[in-house]
Amino acid sequence: MQRFRRAVEARDEEAIAALLADDVVFTSPVAFTPYPGKATTAAILRAVMRVFEDFHYVREITDGNGQDSALIFQAVVAGKQVTGCDFLHVNDEGLIDDFTVMVRPLSAAVAVSEAMGAQFDRVQREAATAATVHPDM
Repeated sequence: MQRFRRAVEARDEEAIAALLADDVVFTSPVAFTPYPGKATTAAILRAVMRVFEDFHYVREITDGNGQDSALIFQAVVAGKQVTGCDFLHVNDEGLIDDFTVMVRPLSAAVAVSEAMGAQFDRVQREAATAATVHPDM
């Protein structure tokens, strides 16, 4: 998933959103219920870019058919070192339709939960605005 990795590392919000399928489902490392939809997932990923400091991928693992990838990352959230993995599945059009994130250690997961929780109202507003302005999201 080199295109996604390059977009994230360049902090290119438009390129990231362009790689998401309309029916993408985002599964958070700290929320029980997955978040469906391109507008919501794009808003969550923008919040991640605001909250995660020194974010960088350290390894990429992709299956033989190129539809499933694991991107291992490191970052800092609220002073806690975070190691995590983005598990991505792409559909037949090459767009991400399943996005699952896991993080460790527990103290980092708690920091992520608190920092992202503080962003949640803004995420909801951004997603609602994007869905109104860009109905295809």
